[in-house]
Amino acid sequence: MSDDLMRIRQEELVVNPSNRVPIALCLDASGSMSGEPMKELNEGIRLFIEAVRQDPVASSSVEACVVSFSDQARTEQDFQTLANVVDWKLAATGGSTNLGGGVNLALDLLERRKEEYKRAGVDYFQPWLVLMTDGQPTTSEHISAGSRTCNMEQQGKLVVFPIAIGNAAELSTLAMFSKKNQPLRLKGLNFRDFFQWLSRSVSRWSQSRPGEKMPLDVEGIKGWAEI
Repeated sequence: MSDDLMRIRQEELVVNPSNRVPIALCLDASGSMSGEPMKELNEGIRLFIEAVRQDPVASSSVEACVVSFSDQARTEQDFQTLANVVDWKLAATGGSTNLGGGVNLALDLLERRKEEYKRAGVDYFQPWLVLMTDGQPTTSEHISAGSRTCNMEQQGKLVVFPIAIGNAAELSTLAMFSKKNQPLRLKGLNFRDFFQWLSRSVSRWSQSRPGEKMPLDVEGIKGWAEI
């Protein structure tokens, strides 16, 4: 990251010192996501951004980054408040499924942003990692990445939501990333209901206090997941 970009990111925290709700979206962009799956995923992301923006508290508190993974993991968007988002749109880049690389990159971005919060004296809520894939990992990096997420989860430093898209993604693999939240399988390509549920959840969290425990909307999960 350049010195100028670092300065701008620090200035944002001074201008807007709201408690932050950091969310890392780690999303599959392998070849099997081409066509309708990616179209529906992008529409879900759009609805998520739109819904959070309509909440005056959440729009200045919720920050998100987007990491995609196929052959390589890539930062599509570093952390920023959703009030400042212009447009996010992913494209399936083809290739394999480096799921572990995607998770590790998302966690690296999250750790860096947390350090920026601390330097600016801005408080933040327990971060969320949303992991969505429609296939099986094609490298072994997911093993170490899974250990990393579970350790952070155990220390109260991360909430993980592992989501399977379609039948090719095995829940047993996604279960490696969380000991507290069981992996869930999306109903068809129902990204829209998932991201609407996510927007409601983070809006509720943004109106609580950091450290306060907030129960998840379990009933709402039934609308988009195969239970």
